[in-house]
Amino acid sequence: MNLILRSLFIALVCCWLTPTAIAQLSSDEFAPRSFGDGPFETLIIEGAYLIDGLGGPTQGPVNITIKNDRITRIQLQAYVDPESQPSGDGVKVIDAAGHYVMPGLINAHGHIHSVEAGKNGGGGEIPSQYIGKLWLAHGITSVREVGNSRSLDWVMDVTRRARNSEILLPRIYPYPFFPTRLSNEALNTPKQAREFVRQAAKAGAHGIKFLGAPRRILAAAYDEADKLGLKTTQHHAQTSVVESNVLVTSGLGLDAMEHWYGLPEALFEDRVVQDYSRDYIYQNEQDRFGEAGQLWQQAAKPGSDKWGEVMQTLLDRDFHIIPTFTIYIANRNWMAARRADWHDSYTLPQLWDFFRPSLIAHGSYWFDWTQEEELDWSENFGLWMQFINEYKNRGGLVGVGEDAGYIYSTYGFGLIREMELLREAGFHPLEVVRAATLINARILGVDDEIGSVEVGKKADLVIVPENPLRNFKTLYATGHLRLNTETGNVERIGGVDYTIRDGIVYDAAVLRQEIRDEVAAEKKARGLAPGYMAIENTDD
Repeated sequence: MNLILRSLFIALVCCWLTPTAIAQLSSDEFAPRSFGDGPFETLIIEGAYLIDGLGGPTQGPVNITIKNDRITRIQLQAYVDPESQPSGDGVKVIDAAGHYVMPGLINAHGHIHSVEAGKNGGGGEIPSQYIGKLWLAHGITSVREVGNSRSLDWVMDVTRRARNSEILLPRIYPYPFFPTRLSNEALNTPKQAREFVRQAAKAGAHGIKFLGAPRRILAAAYDEADKLGLKTTQHHAQTSVVESNVLVTSGLGLDAMEHWYGLPEALFEDRVVQDYSRDYIYQNEQDRFGEAGQLWQQAAKPGSDKWGEVMQTLLDRDFHIIPTFTIYIANRNWMAARRADWHDSYTLPQLWDFFRPSLIAHGSYWFDWTQEEELDWSENFGLWMQFINEYKNRGGLVGVGEDAGYIYSTYGFGLIREMELLREAGFHPLEVVRAATLINARILGVDDEIGSVEVGKKADLVIVPENPLRNFKTLYATGHLRLNTETGNVERIGGVDYTIRDGIVYDAAVLRQEIRDEVAAEKKARGLAPGYMAIENTDD
């Protein structure tokens, strides 16, 4: 047993290492941008229905004019004088009649991992280009990248190349990991914490991602980040949450939180410490995630004085929450998560190897996952979603992020699943789109540039053939199944038509085909059947 726990500890520490602690890999693994048209002297999107991201109802049909990388005009098509429309060699027109256009989606919690899968024994690396293609294929034009297993130099090189549209990747806003006491390079003094933040700012980081540290360390780091104009966010690791829940960290100056850790603990009324079982081991991940499913049941009830007090304090501090419901949804129904439609065609075998039960891979904790854990998590989700929806209703900023690459969540698909879960939590579909675009841009502090379809803003747009407000499933790369009542055939509809970033038009169908081909080729190289996704660690 000691050997197993030691392996688990090493795996978790590796996931949390500061980027400089992992062997550096070249950003040359990203192929030069092989396709994508533009930007154009003039690009006109004609006849689309517009969901502008501001929260208002759909408008249109409209014509949207783009000059290079900026939106310069939005007109109701009924008022457009055809003779006044630009024409000639420098003009590109997209006929979007009957289609819908909305702002480019922003992923507020992404990771460009590549080395994680290899820890599961024979899995292999996840190509970063595969991640970028999946994001773009789902209409994601910007990513708040909250830490990975690479060096800061690598991250900043990728950030630069992505912003220059040299590689197939959304625009990146990097938040390097702050070293923790579980890493080999922990920061143990306020002076060290400030120096780390200064170095990250000098390198060009947009923010810092924290996991947990003593209060004096966090306070110094938050303060230095604020002085330098860096954003801060935190996954409140359970190893530190008793001393520093969200009431503590937001009071010290933290801007935002990821997931839910630290929030129910701030709502405790009759305890200080989570009701851990007596033989609980944090590095045993079924212990960690299984008992986490009981946390919201231990917190103050909705509508109680404590519930209202904590919420109002966070609202007063303009605290932002990125819940990432999607990365925990497998806990509610493991069978559904592992048999999702997209795994066969879009999930690389090495990523699947990382997902399946393992003692050493982070987030692969399905050692003996029973209906009891699923029932706990179903109740957990109900209470958690109620808090998040009320927080939004009272003016709090709630972002949309996926945290894909773990727990049966495939990149890109995870963000659309998160949009569905926010709808389940009580958000109106227009509120969901607003959260995934304008609110995420506000959390990043870049809503003057991106996040809505407005004149003067960046030309980051998504064109889709179906109404996403009616059914977010039509945004999946797999599309949505619907019966054609005239032919009697079941048809696959939807998927993104075009993702436009900085005025460059990417054909999402081409991206989807490239990803499917890559997955098929990898399976063929391994001697696997096209639809093979085994859960057992066998060669059958």
